Amino acid sequence: MRHVFTWCALFLSCALIAQTSAEPTNFPKTGTVTGRVIDQTLQDPIPYASVVVRSAENNEIITGGITQDDGSFELQGLPDGKMAFEVQYIGYQTYHKQITISKANSKVNLGIIALEENVAELEGVDVVAERSTIEQKIDRKVINVGKDLTTTGATASEIMNNIPSVNVDQDGNLALRGNQNVRVMVDGKLSNVPVAQLLKQIPSTSIKKIELITNPSAKYNPEGMSGIINIVLHKNANIGFNGNINMGLTQAINAKFNSSVDLNYRNGKFNVYGSYGNNIGKYNNDGRLYRDEQDMEQLFKFRSNNKSHLYKAGLDFYLDDKNTLSFFTNQNTFDGKESGASNITYFAEEGSDFRQSIRSDNNNHSQQYNFDYKRDFNKEGHNIELEIDHNRFSDDGSTDNTFTGPSNVPDFLDINKTEREQTTVNLDYVNPLTEKSKLELGAEARLFETNLDFNSTGMSFNADGELVPTPSTKFDYTMDIYSAYATFGQNFEKWSYQVGARFENVEVKADTNTVRAFTDKYTQVYPSAFVTYSPSEKNQYQVSFSRRVDRPGIGQVNPIRKWSTPLVSQFGNESLTPQFTNSVEANYTRRLKQGSITAGVFYRRIEDEINQALYVDPIDDNRLILTFDNFDNNSSYGLELSGNYKPLKWWNFNTSFDLFAQTQKGYLGTEYAEVENTSYNFRMSNNFIVTKKLTLSLFGFYRGRNKSLQFDAKPMYFVNTGARYAFAGGKGSVSLNVNDIFNTMRFAFDSNRPISQSGRFTWESNSVYLGLSYQFGSGKNRTVKRKNRDDNTKEGGGIM
Repeated sequence: MRHVFTWCALFLSCALIAQTSAEPTNFPKTGTVTGRVIDQTLQDPIPYASVVVRSAENNEIITGGITQDDGSFELQGLPDGKMAFEVQYIGYQTYHKQITISKANSKVNLGIIALEENVAELEGVDVVAERSTIEQKIDRKVINVGKDLTTTGATASEIMNNIPSVNVDQDGNLALRGNQNVRVMVDGKLSNVPVAQLLKQIPSTSIKKIELITNPSAKYNPEGMSGIINIVLHKNANIGFNGNINMGLTQAINAKFNSSVDLNYRNGKFNVYGSYGNNIGKYNNDGRLYRDEQDMEQLFKFRSNNKSHLYKAGLDFYLDDKNTLSFFTNQNTFDGKESGASNITYFAEEGSDFRQSIRSDNNNHSQQYNFDYKRDFNKEGHNIELEIDHNRFSDDGSTDNTFTGPSNVPDFLDINKTEREQTTVNLDYVNPLTEKSKLELGAEARLFETNLDFNSTGMSFNADGELVPTPSTKFDYTMDIYSAYATFGQNFEKWSYQVGARFENVEVKADTNTVRAFTDKYTQVYPSAFVTYSPSEKNQYQVSFSRRVDRPGIGQVNPIRKWSTPLVSQFGNESLTPQFTNSVEANYTRRLKQGSITAGVFYRRIEDEINQALYVDPIDDNRLILTFDNFDNNSSYGLELSGNYKPLKWWNFNTSFDLFAQTQKGYLGTEYAEVENTSYNFRMSNNFIVTKKLTLSLFGFYRGRNKSLQFDAKPMYFVNTGARYAFAGGKGSVSLNVNDIFNTMRFAFDSNRPISQSGRFTWESNSVYLGLSYQFGSGKNRTVKRKNRDDNTKEGGGIM
C-alpha cells in the first residue's frame, strides 16, 4: 500500500505542476477562435476531436483543447498575429487553416468544419480499444471498456469492482458510493431481471461502456439514491457485413466458459444487427458463522451450476435524413441448480448438532421488446422521439430442504413462481431555442405488474409457537407511474446552467390471500439544477442538485418467506414507505497534456431511510428474522479522486480514490442503534506496452473497513495481473489473466447487534482466465450515421 500511495502522490504532483505551467505569459491574451466540427458525409457532430493553434513561425503549440458533445469548441487567450489552426481526430484527415488575430478582428468564428474520413487509416483501427479509458462528461462519468477490463472477468459482475466508486459484494449486490440504492440499466432501459443475476448473465466482452450518473437531471427517472449505472452493450453500424467473436475459459476450483458474437449488416437505409452471449460454469461458495453466547458454529457450503444465455436482435430503418424507425429485442434465459449444506455445531451441548441440506432449481426467462421513432426537424438539434418498451419476466424456482439431527423443523419443499410485466411509453422533445439556450420536454407512463405464487409442503410456527402447515400464498403487486418533465439550459462564454423539474404521480396496489392488502398513492416534484464554469479548455467546475426517491422494491415488500434455515428466515415488509434523498454535488476536471484528473465531493440528506433489519424472532429467541424497515432521517457525504496519466510512452495508468461517511440510526428490535461509518476504496490499473503486439497489465484494489447497523466488515483487497498479445493486424488478440493472485478476497465481519457473532465468506476469486477475441468484416466506415439512442442512453440532462 505504501508504494501505491507514493504513485498517487507523484500523480497529483504532476497535475499541480501542469496546472501552474500551463498558461503562457509572454504575450497578450486577446484573441478567441470558435467553430463546430462535423463529419463531412454524415453531417454529424464529432465530439472529443483535438483542436490546436500553433505558432506560424516555429510551429510550437500556443493553445489547444477538445470539442464538446455537439462538436463545438472555443479557444481563448490567443496573441495578435498569424497562426496555424488544425483539427485532428482518429479516422479522419487532419484539417489545416491559417488564421489571423488582430485588434480589429479578435474573435474569429470558423463556422462549420467538415472532416473527411481517412479510409486507409480506419482499416487498421481496432474496433475494441486495447485499454479502458475514463471520460468525465457534464452529468456522468463514462468508462469505455477496453480489453484490459474485459479480461479481468467473464461477466459484468466480475469487472464491476474495477470501476471507480462501484462495489460488488459476495452475493452480487451492487453499491455506488457505498450505497446499494442505485438503479441499474442496460442500454438505457430498466430490466425485470434481478440486478445480481443480471450482472452475472451479461458477458464482459459484450459491454461497450459503463456510465455512472451520480446526480441525474430531471430528465431521468428519479429512482436510486446513489444515481444510475447504465451498461451499454456493443452495437455495430459499419457499412457492409461486420462482426466480432469473443470466447474465454476461467479456471478456478471449477471451470467456467463464456463466449459472445456480435454481427451487423448495413446497406443503404437498413442496419440489421444481432448478438449472442453465454456464461456456463460451476461455482463454489463457503462460509463460517460463530455465535459467542451460544458457543455455536455454523458452516456453509454451496455448489452451483449456472447456464445463462443473452440474445439481442435489432433493425434500424432510415426512412430519410429526418426520420428513423428502430426495433430490437433482448432475450435472457437462466438455468441455475444449487446444492448446499449448513452444519450447526454446539460445542457446549453434546448431541444438539444438526445439518440442513438444500437443493434448489431456478429457471427464468426475460423478454424485452423495444420500438423507437425519431423525427429530426430542419433546425440542428431540434427533434422529437417516441419510445415504447415492453419487458416480461417469468421465473420458476423450487427449494428442497432436509434436516438431520435433533431439529424440530420437518423437511419441506418450497415452490415459487413469478410473473412480471413492465411497460414504458416515453415521449421526448428537444428544441434549441437559440444558439445558447435549449428547452427539453417529456412525458412518460410506466406500468408494473407482478404476480407471485408460493406453495410449501412444510410446517411453520404460528403466533402461539405451534407448528402448522405453511399456507400457500399469492401476492399481486402493481405500480403505475405517470410523469412529465421540463428542463431549460443556457450557455454563456464561460458559464452555463440548467434547471428542471419532474412531476410524478404514483399509485401502488398490493393484495394477498393470507396477509392484509395495502395501497399507496402520492404525488411528488423532483427538481434539479446544474451550474458549470469553464475558465479555459483545460479546467471545468460544476455544482449540481437533485431530489430523488427510492420506492420499496417487490423483494422488500413481499411478505412471502424468501428463504429459511433453522436460525434465520427472510421476509419482506409490506409496511415500507418510500425514502427521499436531496443530493448536492461539486466536481472539478483538469485536462493534462498526458491525461486528466477529476475531483468531486457530495452530500446527501435521506428521509425515512430504507435499510435491512435483523430482529430476534418473537416466537423463538434462538432464531433471527431478516427483513427491511424504515429508519430515521440520515445523511452521508464523501469525496472522489480519479484520473488517468501516461508518464512514459510504454506506461499508462488509471487510478481512483473514494471516501464515504455516513451516520446510520434506527431500531433493531427494541434496541436503538447509531453508527458512524467511514469507508474508503482505492483502485489502480496499469498498462505496460512491451511491443506493438504485447501488453501487460496490473490492477490493484483495496476496500477499507465498513460499518453498518448490524455488521462491522473487515478490509479486503486483491491484485490482478495479465498479458495480451495482438495478431492479424490488430483484429485478433489472446489474453491471459491471473485474478486475485494472492487469494485475499473474502468478506469477513464481526457483529454485536442483535446478538454477538462473527463470520467469513469466500468464493472462487483466485482464478486464471484465457481469452480469444477476433473481429472481421469490411469495417471501412466506422462513422456511418447513428442516432443518439445508438449509445442506448438518453443524452441531455446535463448542460449543453
